[in-house]
Amino acid sequence: MASKKQGLQGNYAQTRLLLALWDLGAGEQKVTKGQLGKRIVSKGQRMIDYQQIIEHLEADGAITITKKGATVSYTITIPVGINTLHNGLSNKEFKFDKNVGAWVANALLLLLRQSHSTPSTPEIKASESTNSKVIASYEEFKSVLLEVYSLLDNQYNFDNLVPIYRLRREIGEKVERGKFNQWLVEMQADDILQLISGEIPDFTADKQEDSILIPGTQLRSYAKRLV
Repeated sequence: MASKKQGLQGNYAQTRLLLALWDLGAGEQKVTKGQLGKRIVSKGQRMIDYQQIIEHLEADGAITITKKGATVSYTITIPVGINTLHNGLSNKEFKFDKNVGAWVANALLLLLRQSHSTPSTPEIKASESTNSKVIASYEEFKSVLLEVYSLLDNQYNFDNLVPIYRLRREIGEKVERGKFNQWLVEMQADDILQLISGEIPDFTADKQEDSILIPGTQLRSYAKRLV
């Protein structure tokens, strides 16, 4: 029973954190650690109490963390972070444990309106294409990857150097890891992408694993679009 209660508390805290990021940034801008803390840290808590949840969400690709000097910022990702937020809110055992503030109600309204809006934005189109079915061919992979590449590049201003781990996580389980590697290298051979070595900020072991290692060469961490 104790483990179940702990899991529900974890889901509650995680969902509330994602909802706060959505309210503050709507998936379009970075939210500083201080801004986030003012929304989610309750009396008797500290921001460090949420560190394990934040690390878990980053590993799952639901949020990105940016560090610039002493400033730490967070962004909820599309579609992974939004899907995680929807799943948390849809959990039949999820409920707010006390009266909620106006920001919670307004964030839920924003999320509801976004969910029922016409799918005309690049983010929603990319979500549909990458989550609809398993990618079965190189041509299909190429089309989906370039769409996701453009989405990430435009949304996060990567300046045509998109981290490979972000591409892999956005596409998710719709393609096998081995096929992802094979087809990504094939796109380089076809002069569509250039796979580049380079250090990524906060380049943790899981991000390195989700990059690509070509035998006989250095780890490739970025993709640069050539066409």
